[in-house]
Amino acid sequence: MEVMKLHSHPMSSCSRRVRLALNLKGLKYECINITSVGDPELLKVNPMGYVPALVDGTTVVSDSYAIILYLEEKYPEHPLLPRDIIKKSINYQVASIVSSSIQPLQNTTLVHYIGEIVGPDEKLPWAQYHISKGLVALEKLLANHAGKYATGDEIYLADLYLAPQFDNAINRYKLDMTEFPLLLKLNTVYCQTPAFQQIFAETPQQQIDKSLFNFTKPHET
Repeated sequence: MEVMKLHSHPMSSCSRRVRLALNLKGLKYECINITSVGDPELLKVNPMGYVPALVDGTTVVSDSYAIILYLEEKYPEHPLLPRDIIKKSINYQVASIVSSSIQPLQNTTLVHYIGEIVGPDEKLPWAQYHISKGLVALEKLLANHAGKYATGDEIYLADLYLAPQFDNAINRYKLDMTEFPLLLKLNTVYCQTPAFQQIFAETPQQQIDKSLFNFTKPHET
């Protein structure tokens, strides 16, 4: 059986969601790290030039949300969605808030663009504002649903979206999350959970240009 191939980036939160899904489901895959803009191999499978993109035999799926739902349907073992319809709806809402209302507005390309048209000192405040706005909604949404993880005591779709977003907020955008005690508690659990630790392990320097993700310097790199 041909092994799936995932076109990914070591620090892409969208890619990390999919890698988490694949690992939690125990699926074998080859991770192809894309480290340059306009990579010709990526453009062959996703003309948009975005990661992640999954190749499963003759099937190609791009966009993390579509990929995870595809994996959930084709490989139902170790489900990433609860059976309870209310908890399932909460998972969908969390994924939507992160993917639609937070991540696009703190995307590295957009943040650097803000720096170019407004000023380099505005990059970090821009990202922090839009991340905080989304976290306010998530803190309220999960107030009556969280257990050890976002919607109970099992890792589900919501956690796959939250963990990478928290990592971005804290480590990339230097956001103080003390005003979000529930989310901060979840982040502590993620940092102590092997499945998440594996994803956030230090990436070899040669695989990534970390200057692309440095928003604390007042100049472009």
